[in-house]
Amino acid sequence: MIHMAPPADRVPVLVAELLDWVNRTDTHPLITSCVFHYEFEFIHPFTDGNGRMGRLWQTLLLSEWQPLFAYLPVETVIKEQQDDYHQALSDSDKQSEATPYIHFILNALLIALKEIDHKPIRNISIECDVECSGYFVLLSVLNTLGEASLSEVMEKSGHKHKPSFRKTYLLPALEAGFVEMLYPDSPKSPKQKYLLSESGRALFTKS
Repeated sequence: MIHMAPPADRVPVLVAELLDWVNRTDTHPLITSCVFHYEFEFIHPFTDGNGRMGRLWQTLLLSEWQPLFAYLPVETVIKEQQDDYHQALSDSDKQSEATPYIHFILNALLIALKEIDHKPIRNISIECDVECSGYFVLLSVLNTLGEASLSEVMEKSGHKHKPSFRKTYLLPALEAGFVEMLYPDSPKSPKQKYLLSESGRALFTKS
């Protein structure tokens, strides 16, 4: 993969802006860590070791949110999918946004979680594709927020298209019984909020 990094004299400014963004953003930590990793790779501040340093930073950001992530074998998963890793970076470069890379890393995190047999994904289909990654993010967002409106959940999970989000992630989570409505008798209420059900909360409890 050929990557055209920014001019060297722009590196200090770009790194400072990236760190400032991390400190200010209220985006969900899963998405924040992925975006940081991709942007760090794009800036490419070092002649060598940018990938390792980016993954180290991502692990740090995730472990500050959930200590479990400090022990995940993500590095091994990425090494086993090296070609897909570089392809995700290349696709994000071509599209000028981090979505392909975010999907790849969320997939890697899910695989790593499965390898340590952690309970949050035990009852969720482990076909680690885009939909599975987004499903995991939805549940994680609600686990963090407690209860939230559809708009709040979408904002925190990085989604903008409401019909697609509802069909692909929210409705399956409701049907699976992991998410419930605050006002089940008024599903279309403008005050409607969503929260993890008892089964959903159990997914985030260690055995």
